[in-house]
Amino acid sequence: MAMRYRRFGRTGLRMPVLTCGGMRYQHSWKDDPIDSIPADNQRNLEDTVRRALELGINHIETARGYGTSEIQLGRILPSLPRDEIIVQTKVFPCEDPKKFVETFELSMANLRLDHADLFSIHGINNEELLAHTVRPGGCLDAARRLQREGRVRFIGFSTHAPVGVILRAIETGAFDYVNLHWYFVNDFNWPAVEAASRRDMGVFIISPNDKGGKLYEAPEKMRRLCEPLSPMAFNMLYCLARPQVHTLSIGAARPSDFDAHAAALEHLDRAAGVTAPIAARLRAEMERALGADWCRGWWRGIPEYTETPGQINLLEILRLWTFAKGLDLVEFAKMRYNLMGNAEHWFPGTNAAEFDERAVLGAVADSPFRDRIPGILREAHEMLKGEQQQRLSQSD
Repeated sequence: MAMRYRRFGRTGLRMPVLTCGGMRYQHSWKDDPIDSIPADNQRNLEDTVRRALELGINHIETARGYGTSEIQLGRILPSLPRDEIIVQTKVFPCEDPKKFVETFELSMANLRLDHADLFSIHGINNEELLAHTVRPGGCLDAARRLQREGRVRFIGFSTHAPVGVILRAIETGAFDYVNLHWYFVNDFNWPAVEAASRRDMGVFIISPNDKGGKLYEAPEKMRRLCEPLSPMAFNMLYCLARPQVHTLSIGAARPSDFDAHAAALEHLDRAAGVTAPIAARLRAEMERALGADWCRGWWRGIPEYTETPGQINLLEILRLWTFAKGLDLVEFAKMRYNLMGNAEHWFPGTNAAEFDERAVLGAVADSPFRDRIPGILREAHEMLKGEQQQRLSQSD
């Protein structure tokens, strides 16, 4: 199936609806020297990029925080026609804009390119990082200087923040695009998608297969309910059925990882009609398992982790419990649950290992399920507890 493209907001870029994400095929999450990278790993990375290009996926996305990804891409990108590829990299915000620019320069040296088409301020995940970014003389001003110098074409941000922080970043009007989470199993950020669309920003969905439910290892129930599509194809089309969404990151580890997504593009023109009955079946099963009242409003009256006792991430725990119980997404929920409190601002808040029931009841006083929530937290912890997890970038 021929690749499809969408206008990437006010950038005007002709963006493929699938992106070659650069965080799965690299040799290491550490900055190992280029001469330590095995030849077979480098060959696999280059073959993956070439396969993406064969399919029409000309958007190649990476980050300074992805270990050897940039330096390995620097072995192939300079050999490609520069005006036919869209290259994106990302740099963490910090208090010192000089350090921020030095990190960007390292990215460009690793990539062996003179400019980035898309440059993201990577991980505006809380109010403090937003403030570091947008304050006068901060990282955003530094990025704008790079833009004036021709080193950067368009500036955006990536985020794992609560939706309120994302909305405040969008409402600055300072960014051309946003990388964020939004999928069938996580609808919280839809107001941010709509806000970005109103400002004509590009919308890039992060990690739909992994953060969208670990769908490459979907449970039997999920596979059955998504027929005739695979869970990955359903989620992809569910997202792309919305014109506000422009591209989804496919974090390919090997060339063949693109194939199922490319094949599913045959349904794109009728994505809404194809996915609607599947979404209805999934929701009906969740209502059967959990009750219609719960499924239609479990999040109401639940504060963000910043406003809960001990910063318990109630919203995320209840979301994970809901999809684990409703659709058997237990392994996905375990992965996410055990990241809480162990992945810094990328996955903030604490889990439900310990909590003050009276304080929790006070925090959820406006919830229609107030009296049930302490029991659900205990059940969620028993179901999902396991070894502490780390983000991939924290791995050795």
